[in-house]
Amino acid sequence: MTIPGGHKRQLTPEEFKKWLKTFDADGDGRISKTELRNAIRSSGAWFSGRKSGRGMNVADTNHDGFIDDDEIENLLDFAEKKMNVQFSY
Repeated sequence: MTIPGGHKRQLTPEEFKKWLKTFDADGDGRISKTELRNAIRSSGAWFSGRKSGRGMNVADTNHDGFIDDDEIENLLDFAEKKMNVQFSY
């Protein structure tokens, strides 16, 4: 699934989580800052490096440098504002 830039793509939170996990390059079940940057870049958003840092600050509540399954929920609001995503519930 791709999230094209230029307009908001409607997804459910579960679809977003599934899409985000496609960027888990090393398959460890967690999203690193680099993997988040790649996801942001693929969404068509600008300044992916800066936004990935902000996204990590928002989502990585245990400050281990990764977004795990328990922390992905924290990324939903950030994704709506910075990654051209609109969630349908």
